[in-house]
Amino acid sequence: MKLNVLLLCLGTMLVNEEEKKSPVDYVNPFIGTKSMGHTFPGACVPYGAVQLSPDTENVPHNIDGVYRKDTYRYCAGYQYDDPTIVGFSHTHLSGTGHSDLGDVLLMPTVGELKLIPGTAEQPEEGYRSRFSHDQEKALPGYYEVMLQDYDVKVQLTATERVGIHKYTYPSGVEEGHVIVDLLHGIYNYDGKVLWANLRVENDTLLTGYRITRGWARTNYTYFAITFSKPIRNYGHENFEEVDYKGFWRRFDEKHNFPEMGGRGIVAYFDFDLHDSSELEVKVALSCVSTEGALKNLQVEAAGVDFETLAARAGEKWNKELSVIEARGSHDELCMLYTSLYHTMINPSVYMDADGQYRGVDHMIHQAEGFTNYTVFSLWDTYRALHPLFNVINRERNRDMVMSMLEHYRQSVHKALPVWSHMGNENWCMIAYHGVAVVADAVAKGIELDTALVLEAMKNSSNIPYYQHTREYVEKGYVPVDKDGNGASITLENAYDDWAIYRTAKAAGNENMAHEYESRAMNYRNLFDERLGFARPRLSDGSWKEPFDPLGTHGEGFIEGNSWNYSLHVPHDVNGLIRLTGGEKRFAERLDSLFTMHLPEKYYADTEDITEEGLMGNYVHGNEPSHHVLYLYAWTSQPWKTQFRVREVMNRMYRNKIDGLCGNDDCGQMSAWYIFSALGFYPVCPGTDQYVLGAPYLPYMKIRLENGNTFEVRAPKVDDKNRYVKAVRLNGKPYDKAYITQRDIMAGGVLEFEMSNRPNRNRIYTEDNKPYSLTR
Repeated sequence: MKLNVLLLCLGTMLVNEEEKKSPVDYVNPFIGTKSMGHTFPGACVPYGAVQLSPDTENVPHNIDGVYRKDTYRYCAGYQYDDPTIVGFSHTHLSGTGHSDLGDVLLMPTVGELKLIPGTAEQPEEGYRSRFSHDQEKALPGYYEVMLQDYDVKVQLTATERVGIHKYTYPSGVEEGHVIVDLLHGIYNYDGKVLWANLRVENDTLLTGYRITRGWARTNYTYFAITFSKPIRNYGHENFEEVDYKGFWRRFDEKHNFPEMGGRGIVAYFDFDLHDSSELEVKVALSCVSTEGALKNLQVEAAGVDFETLAARAGEKWNKELSVIEARGSHDELCMLYTSLYHTMINPSVYMDADGQYRGVDHMIHQAEGFTNYTVFSLWDTYRALHPLFNVINRERNRDMVMSMLEHYRQSVHKALPVWSHMGNENWCMIAYHGVAVVADAVAKGIELDTALVLEAMKNSSNIPYYQHTREYVEKGYVPVDKDGNGASITLENAYDDWAIYRTAKAAGNENMAHEYESRAMNYRNLFDERLGFARPRLSDGSWKEPFDPLGTHGEGFIEGNSWNYSLHVPHDVNGLIRLTGGEKRFAERLDSLFTMHLPEKYYADTEDITEEGLMGNYVHGNEPSHHVLYLYAWTSQPWKTQFRVREVMNRMYRNKIDGLCGNDDCGQMSAWYIFSALGFYPVCPGTDQYVLGAPYLPYMKIRLENGNTFEVRAPKVDDKNRYVKAVRLNGKPYDKAYITQRDIMAGGVLEFEMSNRPNRNRIYTEDNKPYSLTR
């Protein structure tokens, strides 16, 4: 009895200790995909324009036009297994399968001055330094590391538009250097920097800019840099061959000349360390001008020391992460809050403190009544990230949609964003999912200009030269001989067309609704009912031969094969079930997807998929399958969703360095996790429904912007008790397969009674099943 009491007391103490922690205490910024390097552990604030982080390598995207495969591992600039740090740059992308940025790299050094980065094998040849994870620390809004080659302690924090560095040089050293490398970049190559300019305004202030062409074809990054000590000496090297220098040749530009310009600028600044070994550096960014950078610096960081700014950054994270309260084990809470942290990195603010920003037309605009955002990875994030914002961060998502609509106004193509960042459309991935994000916002009650919304949707879906839209409209599919991804494009376009139909219908535009309802059925044109699979067609209407439904490359699909993409009809699951051969065969198809063996040859040469991201032939590491686990809700076996979702969460989201099974893709993988932990998921954004699965944690509470709270309770849930026996909403039995946006926003309690065995009698009636275009 005494032992039991002791154990009970210890258990209570452990729970209480967990409850004392703040959400930021559970975030592990190192969690990512180690093999693909798609995480950066540095300092930023929620949705901040500055994402200040160490870069551990500078593998170029290509050399003499030949792609370097290793560059893929450095999409975020940081690789946990690397032994050296090149420096600390101020812009990064989070979890993307392609990359850019790495702007304005700084590196503190002592001793012999070096202006090239050197190599990981021989770091002493350049300015990079070795480091150890034993002397490294990362928290939301804060990063710290010891540069072993220089014995310099680096501490980083940030505001929305300013990166703040604190360097502590070794005692007894008389002089310290700061390298400012304007040639460095992520996915760099010879010629990426179109121009860089740096001015020494006075002995503590630098201003400048650089223009790059990368994934963002014309990216303007302006900056202002202040030092807490006066510059004693400075200079630069221009690592490009310049045949004509004009009358600049009369100056010694390399030494103490206050204006530097070129495509290969690497500068250095020397500081006297006799009176103090500490140096604070503040780097403000702007997409508009150096004047804008100076204003941002003044508004956000002037006259405030590093410790205060770091504390403010932590407070901002704690406030944002506190939108969800949860109970669970330490590892479960680390995974939950790290996922929530990942959802709050991108999209990011893209405007100055005074509201000015650079539009996709490269003109300067003034944001009126909204905050302008950038980094829209919409092929990924329309699925769960933006729907999550419609629950936990509605005001920000309104601003994001407003930013997208302004992008449409400025676009010479008259298109909503496809995949855009830094005032540029990069046209990555497929379809026109900007319409899906806008449609979901409308369906979830966010007020927008209806006429503008319908205009933007219609024009975005009718650009004839974009991914063979002309053929898609004329034939009802994109021929695979016209586009190698034609089957995927057709299926995803059909969903987007449904989103337009749904929005037009809600707005009372019957003609537009009728047109897009018809286009939404185009998915049927790809279904070979004999095989029960979606299959690419040629321009003459014939099926592609030969055809391998397990293959991804060369089979008409992107980031998925026919087995997975044949289930990509989220807007008409009933119609899909009929094409597959009926409910029984459809359920069998789902079972087979999760249990079959996928030979290694089908993913061995795929950069962004490893075996860890597979469950049978189900590919969780790529987004087109994220809704598939929830499709059992349309069958007589909804309990299989409850089983399989927990399997994915246990196996593919872990509190370790390589804890994710694939690219986080600007928060989409993490948003999936948060919804699934709550016990429901937006299978079809553009409806107001969230399809039920089963909660992962015993308790979660969302603090809503309208002042209400929505609680999910499942007190007995664990790996054994993963099945739903019964559901109650606000104390009343609940028999629907979904809850609605209105249910959530009204506040209340969704309670799950859990069991260790499936409740096979808990089957949804047709009226209680989730939305489908056809019945």
